Amino acid sequence: MNPPVTSHLAELALQSNAWPFEEARKLLKRFEAEGMPETVLFETGYGPSGLPHIGTFGEVARTTMVRHAFSVLTEGKVATKLICFSDDMDGLRKVPENIPNREMMLQHLGKPLSRIPDPFSNEYPSFAAHNNARLRSFLDTFGFEYEFASATDYYASGRLDDTLLKMLAVYDDVMEIILPTLGPERRETYSPFLPVHPVTGVVLQVPMVDRNVEKGTITYLDPDTREQMETPVTGGAVKCQWKADWALRWAALGVDYEMAGKDLIDSVNLSSKICRALGCPPPEGFNYELFLDDGGQKISKSKGNGLTIDEWLTYASPKSLSFYMFNKPKAAKKLYFDVIPKAVDDYYQFVSAYQRQEPKQQLQNPVWHIHSGNPPTEGIKVPFAMLLNLVSASNASNAETLWGFISRYYPGVTPASDPELDQIVSYAIRYYDDFVKPTKRFRAPDAVERDALQKFDSKLADLPADADAATIQNALLDVARPIERYQDAKKTGPDGGPGVSGEWFQALYQVLLGQEKGPRFGSFIALYGIAETRKMIADALAGKFS
Repeated sequence: MNPPVTSHLAELALQSNAWPFEEARKLLKRFEAEGMPETVLFETGYGPSGLPHIGTFGEVARTTMVRHAFSVLTEGKVATKLICFSDDMDGLRKVPENIPNREMMLQHLGKPLSRIPDPFSNEYPSFAAHNNARLRSFLDTFGFEYEFASATDYYASGRLDDTLLKMLAVYDDVMEIILPTLGPERRETYSPFLPVHPVTGVVLQVPMVDRNVEKGTITYLDPDTREQMETPVTGGAVKCQWKADWALRWAALGVDYEMAGKDLIDSVNLSSKICRALGCPPPEGFNYELFLDDGGQKISKSKGNGLTIDEWLTYASPKSLSFYMFNKPKAAKKLYFDVIPKAVDDYYQFVSAYQRQEPKQQLQNPVWHIHSGNPPTEGIKVPFAMLLNLVSASNASNAETLWGFISRYYPGVTPASDPELDQIVSYAIRYYDDFVKPTKRFRAPDAVERDALQKFDSKLADLPADADAATIQNALLDVARPIERYQDAKKTGPDGGPGVSGEWFQALYQVLLGQEKGPRFGSFIALYGIAETRKMIADALAGKFS
């Protein structure tokens, strides 16, 4: 029997449709018949054939959210553990495009990743060790609680031996599961066991000549000498094919939950069948959608497309990345630099909303799951997108210049009093320099736009220097309403006439900021300053930008 729910928080969690709670409830049902185990085991897998990308981080982040949701449902009465398993005994099939010393790497094709020299430096004993260290460093930066596991260590130490012997005993069952999914040529060579050649160290994909369940061995033909070679399946002498290997881990470790990408649905089904053939239930889990690069292609470790974790953290905080991972895990999402500003601002909007929400709503809020039920108490005063436009308008190259505008608009707010905003200011300057500034394209205003800008300048001249954002926004709208080009019949103005179309604001972005889109202009001017905005208009009218 599962532990009874007694707390109000757990009751709310049972009713919440936030996806981590839905997954946690699915996991609860797993134990209804036989009762809860002493420890519920979560697993994530990582193939260190390339540098860890954000998809790897996302799997750990999302699994951690489900793990915490499960702990809430069980009120902390059930121990849980997360294992991050590195498949570092896998043979290198191709050399990644984004690593150095590729010629050296080509000499080691087919060998386990943990037995190939580190192409980056002599700091680590192998290519896998370098990538594993990078992964662990990233996970530690985010504060994840996990246990790292190496396939090489698990195979060599004998921790998988008992299950490998079971795999040998049910060899025919495994072959019946896998062979129908393979083409004719692949069927000729397929075996769930891949011997590691005792001389070359290559992980061999060769057919089996014989197997001996009593001795715990397999026999295969050496691909070079054509001699028969007998080797045990234990002690690290073989590596399982990856679908069989996945099932091997699930069975040997007793994994209860593991998620995977949508592209692995068929593999999950096959590995689940093999796991059952080994006498164990496969784990619960769900299939998340893939991350895509700026061209709509699946991100890949070997290609090095998409974003690395380092790259995201150059321009935004870890919290914003966790937010991006929480949101809509079953929808395909582009994972490139242009998603960062919105992710940052959306995160802080949810932080700001959290304190105003009822407990039931709070459990739906992404920040509750990102921060394991203890999110920050307030957001930030200036959105990331607004900071980018402030940098753009002021040509600020340092944080001190930006803080001059911020402190003027928010007296008493300084880098010392708001270190989080100060960090975001630094992020915004870096992001602007690398992605916004190179794409800025000003254009000269046409006759209609010149007239509108002159009228707006006159409106600004009549406003007090400390006019608020709403007053400035209304002045902008008052200028545009009488101009036929900017009228939108689908909107209604305060006098019952047509409202103002987005074309007016797009013109402001293009002429004044050199961008296709931008901030709510009233809020931007209130922060930037009326005098500074009037000078910007004058410069645009004088042709200094275009």
